[in-house]
Formats: sequence, structure tokens, C-alpha cells
Amino acid sequence: MSIDIEAPIPILRIFDLPKMREFYLDYLGFSVDWEHRFEPALPLYLQISRGRARLHLSEHHGDGTPGTALFVPCKGIEALAADLSAKAYGYARPAIEHAPWKARTLTVTDPFGNRLIFNEPD
Repeated sequence: MSIDIEAPIPILRIFDLPKMREFYLDYLGFSVDWEHRFEPALPLYLQISRGRARLHLSEHHGDGTPGTALFVPCKGIEALAADLSAKAYGYARPAIEHAPWKARTLTVTDPFGNRLIFNEPD
């Protein structure tokens, strides 16, 4: 029997749906794959994706910890920076930085304190 371990899918805690949609969908360009609630008045749990990156976002108490950092490998970091800059999001102005591990990074912080560190090797 073979073992096949796939890439993990982080769960990030969210607290405000309009802010989540503004940041992850409108600004970062992710798309909603699916949404789930046990009942209409209960917390939302959803999956979003862009390219091969998948994230789970949750309003459930106990899911995720605000302040989490995600390391997101990517290609085309300059195009990503230009795309984000063109959107003029009022809460972030990320810039490409040169990392000591011979890569370029672009860090954005979501409205819930989570940091997404996009990384492209030099």
C-alpha cells in the first residue's frame, strides 16, 4: 500500500464576512469553491482558491488562530504586486522585498491579523 500525502490546507479564522470578501475575493483575487453552514444562523466555513492555493476560512470559534503566518510559494510575484497595487486597496500597500534565502517576498495582512507571505525564489 502506498502513502500519498498532499499539501495541507490551512484554516484561517475570520470574523467579518464583508471584510473577508473585500480582502480575499476582491483584492487578492481568490474565488469561492464552496460554502457550508450547519444552519442559516450558524458560522460560515468555506474554501477559497487561486491557482493551486487553497484556504479554508472559518467563523467557527476554535478554528484557526488570528495572527497566523502562511508561506505561499508562487511564480510571477512582480505581476502579483502590480495587480494588487492597481486595485488601490485602502488597507495595504505591499511591496516586494528581497529575502535572505535568495527569494523575493510580498507580505499582505488580512483584516483578521493573518499574514500571507508570497515567496518566489530568485
